[in-house]
Amino acid sequence: MEYQNNQRSRDAVIVRTSLIGVGANLLLAGSKAAVGFLSNSIAVVLDAVNNLSDVLSSVITIVGAKLAGRKPDKKHPLGHGRIEYISTMLVAAVVLYAGVTAMVESVKDIFDPDVPDYSPAMLVVLALAVVVKIVLGVFVKRTGKRVNSGSLTASGTDALFDAILSASVLLSAVIYMFAHVSLEAYVGVLISVFILRAGVGILRETFNEILGKRVDREFLSELHETICADSDVHGAYDLILHSYGPERYIGSVHVEVDDTMTADALDLMERRIAENVYLRHGVVMTGIGIYSRNTRDDAVARIRSDVTRIVESVPGVLQMHGFYADAEKKTIRLDVILDFELEDRQKTFEEIRRQVQEAFPDFTIHMVLDIDF
Repeated sequence: MEYQNNQRSRDAVIVRTSLIGVGANLLLAGSKAAVGFLSNSIAVVLDAVNNLSDVLSSVITIVGAKLAGRKPDKKHPLGHGRIEYISTMLVAAVVLYAGVTAMVESVKDIFDPDVPDYSPAMLVVLALAVVVKIVLGVFVKRTGKRVNSGSLTASGTDALFDAILSASVLLSAVIYMFAHVSLEAYVGVLISVFILRAGVGILRETFNEILGKRVDREFLSELHETICADSDVHGAYDLILHSYGPERYIGSVHVEVDDTMTADALDLMERRIAENVYLRHGVVMTGIGIYSRNTRDDAVARIRSDVTRIVESVPGVLQMHGFYADAEKKTIRLDVILDFELEDRQKTFEEIRRQVQEAFPDFTIHMVLDIDF
């Protein structure tokens, strides 16, 4: 299937990109360590250590991608995709450890400084390291965004931070060579602050994924379009996606259909929708609920129009759906979505119910306060 092929391709891209990161960072760490020890520079040594932490981050990303790609089993019937969130948190932990270590060593060097000894050749090595880090960071970050990999995006962002920090190390070396002013320890503190900031940012983003953040609007729009493309569907609402790893979703939705559809026709429609959504988007639709649409009573159309006018006149209303009126049984059913920015959503909901009830005193009103997903 198209989705499964895309998933395998995604895993391969993550592993390949991470391996490139491992090779580049090992080369950078080795060259910087040599420069750092030969020049007696704490800032350069810390920069080399930071590159070694990047190597570990890339290895964690590779292992995470491999484990996340394992097939579902009896203990994990929904797959292992969430392992990528764990691997991203481990990357964040490595980054934070590197930041704390750099901070401790830099503060020590402020009170007990070492005198560096640079040569022009060493400066050339540092300059080349800055260029390599910029190219690597842009490449890894773009790839991470393209395949929706939090670990890769985090690694790319970290690499770009490293480029800035390596440039500051280079600048401090140039200043020392020409002005004989040592900024080594202070640059080391600056490096550690940036590293810690990056680690906290990675953790925050991963926590948002685990807690369940809002799904990308563009992806939801594409999914909504696929569902509404079915000939029997008049509208799709309450689309909810549960994440089991990057690009691994289980979803449910309500669709509005004619109230004359038979159970057999409904079953065929639900199967069509589920298949099309999975083939095009890789989302497993575990539940497709039904909103019935009035087709047999013209008087209901006027009721719907009046109720819509009342509901949409209230500030903070985002949508009304799931409307069905039974003139014979005197019932009206509808769902209302209210903006989360409202000070008291429940109070607004009750006000809408009151207005609808006043307009139709002979009807029993069944209203549901829905959520804007």
